Amino acid sequence: MLFEEVVRAYEKIESTASRLEMRDMLADLFSGASCDELKTIVYLTTGRLCPEFVDMEFGVADKQILKAIYEATRVDMGHLEALYRKTGDLGAVAAMVLMEKKQSSLFTESLTVEGLRAALEELSKKSGKGSQQYKSRTLAGLFHSASPVEAKYLARILVGKMRIGVAVMTILDALTVVFAGDENRQAVERAYNITSDIGLVAEILCTKGVEALKDLRVQVGHPLKAMLAERLGDIGDIMQKMGGRAAFEYKYDGLRMQVHIDKGAPEGGKIKMFSRQLEDLTPQFPELHHWILNAFEEEKGIIEGECVPVDITTGEFLPFQVISRRRGRKYGLDGAIEEFPVKLVLFDVLLSGDKEMIDLPFPERRKELERVIGPNERVDLSTILITDNTDEAQSFFMEALASGCEGLMTKSLADDSVYRAGNRGWIWIKYKKEYRSEMVDTVDLVVVGAFAGKGRRADTYGALLMASYNPEENRYETVCKLGSGFDDSHLSLLPEMLKPYLQKAKDRRVESIMEADYWFSPGLVLEIIGAEITHSPAHTCARDVLKEGAGLSIRFPRFTGRFRDDKGPEDATTSQEIVQIYRAQLKKT
Repeated sequence: MLFEEVVRAYEKIESTASRLEMRDMLADLFSGASCDELKTIVYLTTGRLCPEFVDMEFGVADKQILKAIYEATRVDMGHLEALYRKTGDLGAVAAMVLMEKKQSSLFTESLTVEGLRAALEELSKKSGKGSQQYKSRTLAGLFHSASPVEAKYLARILVGKMRIGVAVMTILDALTVVFAGDENRQAVERAYNITSDIGLVAEILCTKGVEALKDLRVQVGHPLKAMLAERLGDIGDIMQKMGGRAAFEYKYDGLRMQVHIDKGAPEGGKIKMFSRQLEDLTPQFPELHHWILNAFEEEKGIIEGECVPVDITTGEFLPFQVISRRRGRKYGLDGAIEEFPVKLVLFDVLLSGDKEMIDLPFPERRKELERVIGPNERVDLSTILITDNTDEAQSFFMEALASGCEGLMTKSLADDSVYRAGNRGWIWIKYKKEYRSEMVDTVDLVVVGAFAGKGRRADTYGALLMASYNPEENRYETVCKLGSGFDDSHLSLLPEMLKPYLQKAKDRRVESIMEADYWFSPGLVLEIIGAEITHSPAHTCARDVLKEGAGLSIRFPRFTGRFRDDKGPEDATTSQEIVQIYRAQLKKT
């Protein structure tokens, strides 16, 4: 298949905000591809060439892509840089200048999907001496062979930002339409949730069919999508939801981590640690390798827990902000390990030896976790209480807070309390309390816009426009303007942190009545707390759901100081959760 056919489909998709239309356009594209091509096309649609958990980088900077466009077109670099500053989109720059040079017959041979994949794979493998020259030549050659629309998406693939608004669930919907049928939609989603590899799902559907997909199993090296919890602000309500008896665990203020263990691997065993965003955290926490191998009794397995900063002298847990100082470090790691020590506190086991655990009830998984883990200095089990007594649960909650935890995680003991990878439900319920606020919990919102700063904020943003996520519509709905809670260091960081998401116009997935001074593609997630949730005609979160002509808004919102780099925009608090919090504060059921 020609790459031109793929990008023409992307152009159509980019022109619509309808999830159903996106699904149908993708289905048409997928149905015309071979199975080998399909796998590549699915990855490319996500702006990647491989699964999310595989660390494949092309190793090219924006400046190098601009240089490649120059080599292919000989358009003045100053002009290219000016266009990039104006649009904030390398793809748009490439398309514009190649359109201007259309009469020059730049195109040599047509780009194919598989030819592009091979070139990009080779690009990602090159490192060391001479690699930059090779990459520059390869990129120039690709842009020289590309039509304007191909160049647009080639540049976006290289920077991992497709800007077409397609969510993974829409891709799964399209694969279901072409290969599985609506009756098998759940099987398709489950396969993705236990492998986190949408290309693999597409390949199996195409080559072997949906029945083969149902045979996929949990395996070491393929992280599962994290199971998620609902939230309630009253122990009595939680106990009622759980049928009168439940397991209560400390909710640790750390970095959620899924650990894959293979003791049979060379060099004394292999450990992989993944964040809930499927980022490979292994290089950032090398000191845990030894302790995890010593604690785990089986030859291989997958365990889940929280990586928590800890005071080694007192054993007390420290705030999340401490562990954030370890995140993303490439230099000075030895000093950070000593200065910011961590402990892994485990709460679940998903694979134990050859035994898949996710379809077993929580009590059985907990029993197995206790069997396979021998706690040590840096690896421990979550503190747990099983009770049917509300007062006892409330006392346990207070103990959790006193220990430096956020609150409690409540887990069902019922027969259907399986591990639902990638799903949210009432099998797990968070219980956190912010005593200074009527809101019962913090929320994680996405930055979608900003307003110009004045006075002491003249060099940064004065306020941010924050949004919740509506997964049914694949859109972001505004909840509040956020200007409080930022100290000077936060304010100075914001322009640089938001620079990768800056765009000239509002993202098509953003529903906003307000007109911001700056717009961002959804990406950066912040933790927010406020006084209460109220109706607002100025915001679009759950608009018309509870009151015609009004959405929901957070009054007196403030930033908690926590950048949620462990969450992507689709992991943000949903609009439905905002509705639930609103009802909870009014004590509605």
